[in-house]
Amino acid sequence: MNLRHTFALTAALLLAAAGARAADVSMAGGSVHFTTPANWLDIMQTQGDPEVHVFQVPDPSPTAATSLARVTVTVKQVGDLSAFNSYRNAADAKARGLTGYHAAPLPADDANGNAYTAQENGAQFAYVEYYWYQGNRAVQLRCVRPAQTQAGAAWMAAFDKGCHALAAQLHG
Repeated sequence: MNLRHTFALTAALLLAAAGARAADVSMAGGSVHFTTPANWLDIMQTQGDPEVHVFQVPDPSPTAATSLARVTVTVKQVGDLSAFNSYRNAADAKARGLTGYHAAPLPADDANGNAYTAQENGAQFAYVEYYWYQGNRAVQLRCVRPAQTQAGAAWMAAFDKGCHALAAQLHG
């Protein structure tokens, strides 16, 4: 192998390693911080109030052609605990208004959220949402994945595990 090929291979390996790192995310002026798994793609972010980060969680199966598995973190200014409760109640009402809404049990013993299924683009999706009140901010984590996917149970379990791990970081 000549020097040019060695350099190209080394550069490719370094770029691949850099792309495999988890993403460190800071929101709300650094008051909300978390790390996402390396395979989550940061597909959208907004600044201001609310501040939002949306991550696509790649589904390696053909199901991904018609459904988008995603995780959203939203940070919104609220004046006090009463305003936080109003924010959460409005989000809950919006969820209950989705086509085919059906409440589901929350994972483990977490009282800070809710789980449900609903229709999206004609397909059944599983939703898990968590809410926290942190320093006059409402923090919402929303994890959405197809209720069934050709990627199988292992992929769904990994998605759910990633969602719960992010919830643990945000609740921190």
